[in-house]
Amino acid sequence: MIKKSLLLFFLNYSLLVFGQQKDTLSIKNGIENPSLLATHNFGIFSSRINQNYKINPPENTTIAFTSISGNNFHPFVEAYLPKDPQVRKNLSQLIWHDRPFNFVNQETTPADYMNIVIDAVIKEFRVDANIPLTKNHELGITLRSYLITKGKHPFSLFTSDESIEWFHSNIFGGEDPYGRRYYGLNQMSFRYTDRNGKVLELNNNDFFMGGMEFNHFYYPSFFKNGKRRIYANFGNHIGINTSKFNASLDFGISANVVKNIVLKNKNEFYIGIGSSLLRKNLINFKDVVDLGNNPYLASLQSEIEFTKYTKKMNYHAFGINHHIQSRYNKFEETDYYVFKGKWKEINGGWHNGFYTLYTALSDWTFIYPYGRPQCKVSLYFKEDFKVNNAPDFQTGMSLQIPLKK
Repeated sequence: MIKKSLLLFFLNYSLLVFGQQKDTLSIKNGIENPSLLATHNFGIFSSRINQNYKINPPENTTIAFTSISGNNFHPFVEAYLPKDPQVRKNLSQLIWHDRPFNFVNQETTPADYMNIVIDAVIKEFRVDANIPLTKNHELGITLRSYLITKGKHPFSLFTSDESIEWFHSNIFGGEDPYGRRYYGLNQMSFRYTDRNGKVLELNNNDFFMGGMEFNHFYYPSFFKNGKRRIYANFGNHIGINTSKFNASLDFGISANVVKNIVLKNKNEFYIGIGSSLLRKNLINFKDVVDLGNNPYLASLQSEIEFTKYTKKMNYHAFGINHHIQSRYNKFEETDYYVFKGKWKEINGGWHNGFYTLYTALSDWTFIYPYGRPQCKVSLYFKEDFKVNNAPDFQTGMSLQIPLKK
């Protein structure tokens, strides 16, 4: 009886292993990225859209656990938006850093006023479930949360102030080009006053739930081209933001195209291009903080990935992703805004707390996924080469596990 049981066990195990080896190529479903969204100090309060470069819904439900760490740094800066049309016209004739504006009070010099200071390592924790609905439809459900920290070692090994300033001092960027040492390393400040006088403030080790997201993707059969290996998917997205500063509902749409190139040695290249549009704060559940008066966030993203298979048909992949996102505030205000900060003490970047809200944000991400039938592990680091510090440097790691039917 025992021998018979052992024989059945090894027979079943052999069939399982053979089946896994036979189907291993199916575990590489296009470009399966973890969440690459930046830990932007406004963005974390909204449900932004991750582009989807898969070519089919997953065969089984998958669960992914992702941990992200980003260093955000903006010294204290004030912004004035004069209301008088003549003052606006006069200011528009001058470059922004030479504009004179002496605010006395709302009666004599009416203006909207804002201030911001961000100095923190923002950590994001995500749980994503991707559920195949039919042959062409997929549902994604995401829970996201955030921890605001000083970023001390060893919990922020690569994104701490010490690590970034060591890199600037010894490798690239020069000695403290943006004033971190001037304000002190491993400090924590997170405070923003909007144009309506509402204040968003977080303290060290504050933790909050960012919200829940529902993402539906449709993979049309008519678009699939077996010979040219071109695939597409279209998504619609609903995000429910649950923080006390921005309790609201967002809605968005996305479109993505993936090209697959198979080499003679069976290794592969994937090229992905995608775009999305989010209507943030479509519905506000209560009076919220003004996190940018541009109601739409548009993004454009591209990625190229090389996949190398092992003899056991597991894979190593190496990807480069470029992402551009539209501005948070309306561009027309750049004609007349006035910034005030400690520009004499800091060589550069003193204005970025508000300046970057009026410019398109862009970043590059370098991704390494390793996949096998049982799981996939992804590591990445993100750098903004425009040096807008939103964030300056970001790392992420993700574990994805398929659930058996």
